[in-house]
Formats: sequence, C-alpha cells, structure tokens
Amino acid sequence: MIRFFIFLFLVTSLFGARVETFRWSNGETYLSFLEKNNLPLKTLYYNLDEDERQLSEEILTGVNFKITRDKDETIAQAFIPLNDELQIHIYKFNNEYFFETIPIISETKTEAFIIKIENSPYLDILRETGSKKLAKIFVSGFQNSLNFKRDLRKGDTLAMIYEQKYRLGKPFSMPTLKASMIEMNGKRNYIYLNSDERYYNQEGSQVQGFLLAKPVNNARISSTFTKRRFHPILKKYRAHLGVDFAAGRGSPIQAAGDGRVIFLGTTRGYGNLTKIQHSDGYITLYAHQNSFRKGVKKGSAVKKGQVIGYVGSTGLSTGPHLHFGLYKDGEAIDPLRVVQVATKKISAKEKNAFLKLKSNYDESINLHITNETKYIRISMPDNVCYFFNGGDCVQNKLNSNS
Repeated sequence: MIRFFIFLFLVTSLFGARVETFRWSNGETYLSFLEKNNLPLKTLYYNLDEDERQLSEEILTGVNFKITRDKDETIAQAFIPLNDELQIHIYKFNNEYFFETIPIISETKTEAFIIKIENSPYLDILRETGSKKLAKIFVSGFQNSLNFKRDLRKGDTLAMIYEQKYRLGKPFSMPTLKASMIEMNGKRNYIYLNSDERYYNQEGSQVQGFLLAKPVNNARISSTFTKRRFHPILKKYRAHLGVDFAAGRGSPIQAAGDGRVIFLGTTRGYGNLTKIQHSDGYITLYAHQNSFRKGVKKGSAVKKGQVIGYVGSTGLSTGPHLHFGLYKDGEAIDPLRVVQVATKKISAKEKNAFLKLKSNYDESINLHITNETKYIRISMPDNVCYFFNGGDCVQNKLNSNS
C-alpha cells in the first residue's frame, strides 16, 4: 500500500512538473544513460535482479522517453518505454533513487479514412494524415500481392481501418492495421486482421510477406513471448520480448530469413548477440550464443536457414538456450505468430468467424464509399457513431467480433 501511494504521488506530480521529451539515440545503452545523468549505477542497475537487468537491454533506438527534473536540475523521474505496454520508471523519493517496471497508461482508438488516389498510396496517405507509419503499414500489407505501379490509376479508392494508441494525448507506438482496401482496375482488394493475429485476403488466404524458419532444430520452447505480466510472488511487472529455445550447448543457430547482419558482438545482458535486418522493416535477434560462426560479421548477407552461430549461455542466462526476438518497425512482436512453413488458409472451423469479421469490415468501408465522403478520420470507441452522414449516426460494429 505504501509503495502504491508513493507511485500515485509521483505520477500525479508529473502533471504539475516540467516534462522533457527525448529520443533514445543510436548506440545509447541503459548504463550509459545512467552514467551520463550521474544516476547511481549500483541502485539502478547492479542491484537489480536478472530479469530487470535483462529488460534494460530492450530499450529501442528512437523511442521517445520523458524526464522531469528537480530545481537543482537532477532527474526526479524518468519514464522509458520498453514496448507499447511496459516502461522503466526511475524515480527519486527521500533523496534515494528507485527502479521499477510499470504499465504504460494509454488509450486505444479505432480510426479510419478513405481517400482517392492522386499520386501513390504512400504519398497520398502521408499527405492526408502526416503519418509515415500509417503509409508504411498500408503499403507493406499489399506489396507482395499487388503491383501499384502497373495497375493503380488516379481516382482509385483507398480505405484503411486501424487502431492507434495515444499516450498523454499524442499517438504512441505503431498503429495496428485492422482492415484495408484498395481499388485497382475496377476491382476492390481487401486484407483483414483475423483473430489469430494474421492477415488474410477476401478469399481467406494468408497475406504474409515474411516467413520465418525455426532458428534451432529439435529445440524445446522454454519461455514464450509476453509484453506485460504481473508476477504474483515478486509483485513486479515482467516482460519477455522473445521466445526462448532450450537446446544443447553448441547446437547450430539458423538465420530465420534472408537479410543482412547489422550487429554482431557482446552485450551485458544478451551475451553474444546477432541482429539481422530483413525486408519489410523486420529485425531478428539471436542472444546468449556460445560463439559466432566463423566468417559471419557485421555487414554479412545471410540466407534463410544459414548457420550464423551456436547455442550457449552467455550474458544473463541460467542455462544454454537461444533467446530469439522479432521486431517489426521497431516494435517487439511474438515470433510464434509469424513462424510457419507455408501460407495458411482459413480452416473450415474458423471460416464462419472470419466471414462475420469480413462482412462487418466490408459493410463499414462500403458504406463510407457509397456516401462519397472524400476524406474523414474519425474515432470509433464502443457504442459511439462510426460514420456521420447528414446528421445520421452509423454505429460501430467492429468491436462485436472479439
């Protein structure tokens, strides 16, 4: 109860303080951040448990973090996001510093827009919304199945429904594409995010531009992916932004897809670590390796299935395993949601639920097109109007599919 009161006081005081926003720079580490700001290393790093120190390795380049300062310009609080659900909270109380991981308070809104093509999907979305993220996720959804340069015409219709998180009133994290449509040569092409968190077209075939191979053969999954969970015994929030594959020391580690090595070296938490940049904004991470394969170095081009290293227990690790992480446009995602051998089709058992979801999205998009609204961007919380048409309210049906 005392700890909760302290946290409530600190968060409340944040709104009355001067808040500075910074961007986590390339090459910056949690330890270098502490050193640069004269924060106590023993309290805020070396006295942390293994999981907490491991989390500090997960801060991504480019993430926005917030700091408040005392009158003497020393840090009073720092909020550093680890993902879109969990953040590191450093705070000072009675002249002592404390470390904890806490949920990010955010609001999720479902939004939508429909526009006519003038130049290209990317440029037109960017012009209308100002969001490179929205433009990027729309184009990546169709780029492996459609040829925009060949078949798209000026005046064709583009529609997008997505979820966006807001933190302190500002967009936070990558939007989640829920459904999209683009008209080409008189035909409407759709993709939908299904309940299994994979994308499918209107025929029920999976739309997936990046398929991963299993990185370690004959390995047992010893820990799965989670962005946030509360440990009932430790009374702390935890995150595990990857999948652990338990295997014998020295087992070969394979590249999960074609790409280029962008990091190969040793870190405190992850030990011997390799990062590979793939197409479509994907990065894979291979941690705790016993050793790297000879000849693989930063800048090396690698192929899917190529051996890049060997399972070990370096860094903060209690036994030989591979910690395998997957990032999309800077956001950690569950590798097991993407790993598969071939393109999946909706099963007969799942088909009715998918058709219901598809019908609801189609109805919303088609209604807006019929009303010939050139452009509108609206919020769609539960039981609130979806589209406004001459004063009439059309209810949001999309949340009925969960």
